[in-house]
Amino acid sequence: MHELIEQLQEMSERVPVPLELPSFDQLLDVEEEILIPLPSDLKEYLLHASDVIVGSFEPVTAADRHSHTFLPEVAAYAWSIGLPRAMIPICQNGDNFYCIDQEGQVHYWAFGDFTDDQWDSFWEWAEDVWMNS
Repeated sequence: MHELIEQLQEMSERVPVPLELPSFDQLLDVEEEILIPLPSDLKEYLLHASDVIVGSFEPVTAADRHSHTFLPEVAAYAWSIGLPRAMIPICQNGDNFYCIDQEGQVHYWAFGDFTDDQWDSFWEWAEDVWMNS
């Protein structure tokens, strides 16, 4: 995981207004807002790599409430269009979502149903999908 975070940071695009990493307290606020605990891999990503800009996908963030990637807002929209409430979206792709379950497995929810695409962890998804987007 740490090597993958370093690789993501090296690949990250430089932008005029960089993203910020959230504090642990901000993650607690996000959990309270969405009323579901964050799996450990998602917490690690949010705390250590959610400031990274790589490829065309934009995974969720937790530091800026006004960002279009702010996890509670992405989750509220995903749940409103049918994503099961037990799933936490990690990346929006139009009206389709990559999402994580409480065991840490990542699934792809497209056109109102789950596909056969599945990854064992957030980090496996990041390496296979996000870094190649």
